Amino acid sequence: MVLAPLAVSVFTTLVDEARHQGTLWLLLGYALTAVALRAAPNSTELRSRFSFVSLLVGLHATLLPATGLCQAFEVGSARDLRFTGAIAAALAAVGIAGLFVFGIITPYLRIRIPRIVQDVLVAGVGVVAVFGTASRAGVDLSGIVATGAVLTAVIGLALQDTLGNVVGGLSLHLDDTVRVGDWIKVQEVSGKVVEIRWRSISIETRNWETVILPNSVLTKSQVIVLGRRIGETPRWRRWVYFNVDYRFAPSHVIELVTNALRVQPIENMAADPAANCVLMDFGDSSARYAVRYWLLDFGPDDPTDSIVRTRIYYALTRAGIPLSIPAHAVFLTEDSRERREQKREADYERRIAALTRIDLFRDLSQEERHVLANDLHHAPFARGEVLTRQGAEAHHLYMIDRGEVSVRVSDGAHEREVARVKSGEFFGEMSLLTGERRNATVVALTDVECWRLDAAAFRRLLEGRPDLAEQVAKELAERRVQLLEVRERLGDRRSLVEESQRDLLHKIREFFGL
Repeated sequence: MVLAPLAVSVFTTLVDEARHQGTLWLLLGYALTAVALRAAPNSTELRSRFSFVSLLVGLHATLLPATGLCQAFEVGSARDLRFTGAIAAALAAVGIAGLFVFGIITPYLRIRIPRIVQDVLVAGVGVVAVFGTASRAGVDLSGIVATGAVLTAVIGLALQDTLGNVVGGLSLHLDDTVRVGDWIKVQEVSGKVVEIRWRSISIETRNWETVILPNSVLTKSQVIVLGRRIGETPRWRRWVYFNVDYRFAPSHVIELVTNALRVQPIENMAADPAANCVLMDFGDSSARYAVRYWLLDFGPDDPTDSIVRTRIYYALTRAGIPLSIPAHAVFLTEDSRERREQKREADYERRIAALTRIDLFRDLSQEERHVLANDLHHAPFARGEVLTRQGAEAHHLYMIDRGEVSVRVSDGAHEREVARVKSGEFFGEMSLLTGERRNATVVALTDVECWRLDAAAFRRLLEGRPDLAEQVAKELAERRVQLLEVRERLGDRRSLVEESQRDLLHKIREFFGL
């Protein structure tokens, strides 16, 4: 019977202490914040801060019953326990408020506040809360402040480097010198800024490394922010160098390379400013050139450089311009008549095989194929390059030896693919035989090896065999009508072929002056 009044007394004391310290409101706010943070977009980032708040709430919840028991049994340490619990509750309340404001409200309003600024504000409010709690509890902290001033001076001297990093982090945030997401270069480190903390800054490099630099390094060193210009979209100028022999005119080299870069867009390369080629220097044995272009995404820099180098190589190869090698490099290759003959025969067989696969030339004699094969030009293209553009005036035919291309037609607003041409097939016969402008754009889907037959070579063949024009016109008419049948499901095929043949024969004779 004696224990019952004691239990009631302890319970009453606990309730009074909980009401006095606002425990119920603290637990309610803690629970609501925990639920809200689960749905927050940056819940992972806030987990560490929430863990600290949970520790404070747990400390308060532990000290509360201890305070009640000490007060019920009139133990002298009840006052100290009550003060410690009240401090824990005040700091927990400040932490909960900070999480709710910076973890839920500001992200919802799309207001970005740097982490270090959040920490400074929460810490400042926490100091005010501690002094306010101490004042209500009748505890005088002036002596602690006076002692703390001396202690702060001692600690400041011992930790001046750490404090310098903290001040550096604050200055980086306040003057907005470097922002999260910027690509920067500091000394030998280049990468993307992913986090700016109190003491350090985290940079992710292209090698999948995370470099932690003290903030004081940034405040004392030269920092290059890549691709940033006031009022402009971020883009970073890149340089790709190559050498060409003096036998080739610089104006011709620059024109070839510039056209190859601009004719078809390259992924991750800015259209404005457009890429260009410039003559940089005159070396001992060759002229040094550079392609300048602007990168949009600073991460994949080397892959984009590789595409640019590929475009340069194929553009120069098509024009018969080899890349220069250093003058001091000497290559010795045993050459002989047999070796040259083998290379010539292999090249000749490839040309004959390309002509044999084309229906237009199936009635040619072996001698005529031989003459035509000698006039074929090797024309390689890199993936993504344009072989010919719709509306262009180009009187030659392409025979694909290796690779695949996409045939695309544009109405001025939209471009769509209408066919694909693979190894062993050809295109451009109408432009070769009638002089018509290109009716489609052809883009290389892979690296492509082509043989190109020009109108001048075919004219020489027709001069010796005028009747070949009629055979070619018939074959073209067949191909045209087949296409029309597919498109419009036409019926009277024979009359259409004859009419189309007459029309094409007239155009061929007129174009070649027969």
